Order: sequence, then structure tokens, then C-alpha cells
Amino acid sequence: MKRIKSTFSIKNLENISGIKAHTIRIWEKRYNLLEPDRTDTNIRRYSLPSLQKLLNVTLLYKHGLKISKIAKLDEEEIPILVRDIALKSSSEQVAINAFKLSMVNFDSVLFDATFDEIIARSDFNHTFLKIFLPLMSELGILWQTGAISPAHEHFITNLVKQKIHIQTEILQRSQGANKNDNIFVLFLPENEIHELAILFVNYYILSQGYKTIFLGQSITTDSLETILTYSTRMKFVTYITVEPIKERIDEYFNNFYETILKNSDAELAILGPQQNHLEPNGLDEKQIKTFKTLEAFQEQYFSTEVFV
Repeated sequence: MKRIKSTFSIKNLENISGIKAHTIRIWEKRYNLLEPDRTDTNIRRYSLPSLQKLLNVTLLYKHGLKISKIAKLDEEEIPILVRDIALKSSSEQVAINAFKLSMVNFDSVLFDATFDEIIARSDFNHTFLKIFLPLMSELGILWQTGAISPAHEHFITNLVKQKIHIQTEILQRSQGANKNDNIFVLFLPENEIHELAILFVNYYILSQGYKTIFLGQSITTDSLETILTYSTRMKFVTYITVEPIKERIDEYFNNFYETILKNSDAELAILGPQQNHLEPNGLDEKQIKTFKTLEAFQEQYFSTEVFV
């Protein structure tokens, strides 16, 4: 098992902070903002506290403070200013940077405080689509390139999941009569475990007043046949991130059609990046629809004319 990443290259710092390596070097030389260690071959290596400080400096810098002024601040003043700005700013990028900072620091208190401030002036739909989704996209790249450790990525992902679960429970407890008999069944294909997006889709559908049956990760197609005994007009929804794999994706959805859709009025909505590997025009477009974005899915199913 990998240990938590504790040293970083200047390229790691560039990727995480968004500040170019050339600029970081200038800040080091001119303002003594960071003091990297050097390897035997004179390569810079930065500690976790250095990364934390750079993220703080970056947030202040992107919020309009001059680097010369930031450099004159006491070490204790910088995080205090950062928290104040993060909690008061309406900028999505400032919020994303604050969440990054909470990830690097394993700071759930900062995460919660930032979230509470955002949700006080915006709805959860906006928060997820404009802040959490871009954040997770950035972190996915950082994790793949080794800029952050799996521990960092798991920490922040689970905090985001907690917020979705809480918002979903609030809806479920307050939900009255459904708008009509349209029911959405949300699931991930077998071996697909990336559930963040499908959790949000479930929340969003509930927020529109419709009933959902949330099945979660790694569901076999055969097991979904049971759902049709409840109703043959189900609207199945899935989000494919890594499964089915490219070589089996057409076979998977053709089998889904034959097993679930062919003799029913049910539909299937497909979201997620793996859909890019589907053969064009290879699916029954009346019962199977693909969506490149969550916004496209929302527009298709939740415009005022859809269920009349």
C-alpha cells in the first residue's frame, strides 16, 4: 500500500496549484516564499507544508492580493486570511481552491465550512455541477499523474459523497406525492464502482419530484429483470466511467436491450465518458439514449413538456 505522499516535485506543485513552475521559482528567489530541499542531483523537492503554503498563497494571489504583499505576511496570518476569503467569496474557483486546500491538509472542518458558505447562497445542483464536478475532474488528473496520493483523493471524494447522501436524505424525508408514475432506476454496470455522479443524478431526480430506485454499484443485467415485475415503464439510468470496457461495451448494451428493453416500454439513459467507445448508430435510439453531460440529461427528462 502506498504511503501518503509527503514530498512533491515542482511539476506537482504546478499541477496542483495552477501556478507555473517558472513563476514558483521566481517567488522563491525574489520573495523567499518556499524553501525546497535539494536532491544530490540538485533537483527541488517540496514538503507537504510547502505545498500547503503555496495553495494558500495561490488562493490569496488569485483573489487579487499582490505577491509582494503576501510575502510580507506572517506565517500565521496567511491561513487566517485564506479561510476568511474562502468563506466569503462567491467565486467558484476560490471554492475549488479551498476544497483542494482542505484535501491537502486532510481538513474536514475547512471542507464543511466552505460547503456551508456556498450552500447558503446557492443550491446543491449548482454546487455539484459548477464546483464539485470540476474539482473531481482536476483531482482525477492529479491522482493519475502522481501529484496527489490515493489517500488525498479518497478523503475528498468521501466528503463529497457525504454531502450528496445528506442532501438526498433531506429530500427523501420531505418528499410528498410523486408527480406521476414515472420511476427512475439508477445503477452501475457490473465491476463499475465509480458512483459519485450516479449518486448526484439520483439526488437531482428526487429534487424534481420523481420516485427513484437506487441500486448502486456493480449490478448485473440479469438482476435488473426483477425490476420489470414492478413496472415495464421504468426509466433506467447508468453512468459508465470505466466499465464496460471498450472491447465489450457494444455487446453489453445490445444484451441490455435484448434482456430488459425489447419486450417492454422501458428506456435506458447512458451518461459518462465510457460512452465515447459506443459504435455510432449501434443502439435502438427509441429506447436507449446517450448524454454527453448531466445538463443534457436534465434538459431531456425534466423540461416541462417531457411527461405530459
